[in-house]
Amino acid sequence: MKHPASISLVLVLVLIVVATASAAAMAGGAANYLVYVDPHPPGVDCQKYQLGILAAALGGEEKAKAAMVYNYRNVMSGFSARLTPSELEAVKKQPQVNRVLPSSTLSLMSSNFDGVS
Repeated sequence: MKHPASISLVLVLVLIVVATASAAAMAGGAANYLVYVDPHPPGVDCQKYQLGILAAALGGEEKAKAAMVYNYRNVMSGFSARLTPSELEAVKKQPQVNRVLPSSTLSLMSSNFDGVS
């Protein structure tokens, strides 16, 4: 059973992450985003498919290569990219894009969480 304090801590961490990503975007700077896309068609290279989606949004393959941070192909279909607010809006308009979320790295402040060490 989860402790109410543990659930509250997780919610606070999620809110901090979203607020930080939103602040970076509003300041006009680029931020990292996770872009969930439709699975690549059979026989099409996953990375090329995802790069093509990003290139269509950004106006060229070189810009897409520079923006792409990582591509995911095993557990989910998508990629991580560093985007400005205007680039983010262009990516969201691509028909293969299902969802875009701010990307961040979280770390636990303690190794003793819910009695597990």
